Amino acid sequence: MEPLGKTFLWIGAIFLIIGAFFVFGSKLPFISSLGNLPGDFKIERENFRFYFPFATSVLISVGLSLLLYLWNKFFH
Repeated sequence: MEPLGKTFLWIGAIFLIIGAFFVFGSKLPFISSLGNLPGDFKIERENFRFYFPFATSVLISVGLSLLLYLWNKFFH
């Protein structure tokens, strides 16, 4: 049962961090600028809006990949 308990503790810690980003993220300058990066596409017409956050998606992907790489390197 010990591995299951450790898993639940890690999941809880991850949810705590995600919740903190939702609560305090708008006050951090690097978090509040996500979605308005130079590579994010915005097309606005009279009856049409298109928004594709390409640069934001790439940045988040690289960050999560780095985080998971470090997790795998140090905890396995």
